[in-house]
Amino acid sequence: MKPVNILEECVSLVSGERAQQHGDYRDLHNRVAELWSTFLKTPIKPSDVAFCMTLLKVARDEVGGKNPDDGVDATSYTALWAALSDDA
Repeated sequence: MKPVNILEECVSLVSGERAQQHGDYRDLHNRVAELWSTFLKTPIKPSDVAFCMTLLKVARDEVGGKNPDDGVDATSYTALWAALSDDA
């Protein structure tokens, strides 16, 4: 897949199918940050959640079998991380 196709797929996922399935990304990442903060007993920002999810996708690629979706998902989470970092 070419980079432009990956980015187009990311736009489709972040603003379309996944947005409808999981709700607004800000609301979702805020809630996950609250839950992780409580569990880890340390403050977690919504942007940290997106960054850690990017790292999860990288780890899956390194440890597991090849899954083309991991690169698309990592790119999507990186875009969310950048957007959420701008919110801070």
